[in-house]
Amino acid sequence: MTDYFQAKNISCNRGGRCVFKGLSFSLQNGDALILRGPNGSGKSSLLRMMAGLSTPVKGELVWNKKNISQDPCLHRDRIHYLGHFDAVKPALTVRENLAIWQKLRGDGLSVRQEEKKAVERALIAFDMLHLEDLPARLLSSGESRRLALARLLANNAFLWLLDEPANGLDDSSRCALEEIISEHQMAGGMVVISIHGPSNLANTRTLNLTSNANLK
Repeated sequence: MTDYFQAKNISCNRGGRCVFKGLSFSLQNGDALILRGPNGSGKSSLLRMMAGLSTPVKGELVWNKKNISQDPCLHRDRIHYLGHFDAVKPALTVRENLAIWQKLRGDGLSVRQEEKKAVERALIAFDMLHLEDLPARLLSSGESRRLALARLLANNAFLWLLDEPANGLDDSSRCALEEIISEHQMAGGMVVISIHGPSNLANTRTLNLTSNANLK
């Protein structure tokens, strides 16, 4: 079964100002959409709307013909939203941060064997295995960002909403991020990512908010 996520003629106001209006696009399995535009063009606002954290003043956001506001809990379970803040617990170790995130995203019960494997994979993918027992308060800003990104692999969310995720990453970590995004697409997942600089991501479309949703 093919899944669809659609924005239908949505508009956004912020602080009494129209940020964008009449925005429409769609995603399905394996799609990746890159958001581009200057600061203030609405990239972060659009991602928050897609995550269900705010609502458009006009139009609607739809998953498989159903408005996401009709079942916000179900929509929350299908997405992973990463904003500008890493949301890392400083008192917990690197591994504990990933484990507690799994419990919060799951049923709150003890972590199963396959979930432990997912944490292991996440630590390896972002070169954090040697830091697994280190309290997060001792991480550098780049390491903290890598830990936040590792949560993508620790949980099985279908739609990734990533707001400038490469900020603070070195070249090696950027390559790791691009690789896991590609793997997520190949597995049928969807990705929407805001980017300022160049990108090596393949099989993507671009939504340019500078010109009010010029989809290419």
